[in-house]
Amino acid sequence: MHEAFLTALRSALPPEIVDLGTEARVNYGHDETEDLSYPPDVVVRPRNTAEVAATVRLCAEHEIPVTPIGGRTGLSGGALCVHGGVGLSLDRMNAIVDIDERNLQVTVEPGVITQVLMDAVAAKGLYYPPDPSSKGSCTIGGNLAENAGGPRAVKYGVTRDWVLNMEVVLPDGS
Repeated sequence: MHEAFLTALRSALPPEIVDLGTEARVNYGHDETEDLSYPPDVVVRPRNTAEVAATVRLCAEHEIPVTPIGGRTGLSGGALCVHGGVGLSLDRMNAIVDIDERNLQVTVEPGVITQVLMDAVAAKGLYYPPDPSSKGSCTIGGNLAENAGGPRAVKYGVTRDWVLNMEVVLPDGS
């Protein structure tokens, strides 16, 4: 990992969201894929889109690989930092921003646990159909990245079928 990149990262982001520690790197270096571990060189745990954008922009400028990390429940290795670099964990971005009962829509951040979303909409008499087996620990962002579905997918479709809009950070950080 380039020292110039780490210096830029530390100056652009709050110190509490950048973690170079071994424990964090090991923790965020695996998912449920059997016996695979690829610790990132640094873990960044942003709290908002601006911090995600700053991280991705710096990674692009310094040609550092960045891997988004959700709940780390996947079985396909999608959240593994196989090229090192930055493990961008979205677990702090876990708010249900709005449940619009009139239009049957919900606005969430990517780190919302799927079961938490299901329970929140059920409390309003609504239903969120995608039902991955790890719903108690997987996140909506990870569900979308992996296009999770679960046993109800045949009838209701998979996660992408329930997305109307997204705010995204592009690979250049814009």
